[in-house]
Amino acid sequence: MTTRKLLFICTGNFYRSRFAEAVFNHRAEELGLPWKAFSRGLAIHYVPEGDLSGHTAAALAQRGVHLRHTGPVRVQISDDDLQSADMVIALDDREHRPMLRDMFPEWENRITFWGVQDMPHIWPEEALPAIEARVGELIAALAQSSGK
Repeated sequence: MTTRKLLFICTGNFYRSRFAEAVFNHRAEELGLPWKAFSRGLAIHYVPEGDLSGHTAAALAQRGVHLRHTGPVRVQISDDDLQSADMVIALDDREHRPMLRDMFPEWENRITFWGVQDMPHIWPEEALPAIEARVGELIAALAQSSGK
């Protein structure tokens, strides 16, 4: 069975996309879905030092999601990342669409855009459950389409 790849994109690859990646991989593994998520950032230099937001690490621990379900470091997006993905989701339309349009204009209409904003627009207590709900909907749709 071929494993399909899902790319989550955010700005810094530090907080939202890493949470989405870990929650998705945890649930996909539990259900035996042939999908593996990875995440990338559009501008990782915007983020202060560190590889993972404390908000993300705490929320994953609270949910029993092991850190092995997300990459070990922040990674800047490349065209190869987009090319290798079977599905691409950017975490916030208003924030990420203009950046993607500038960097990878041919990809704008091939990406699904969610509406989960970054701080200070919404705080982790609201953003992370919103991401978790969207990931849950996606997992349910993929499970249904694969007969799981």
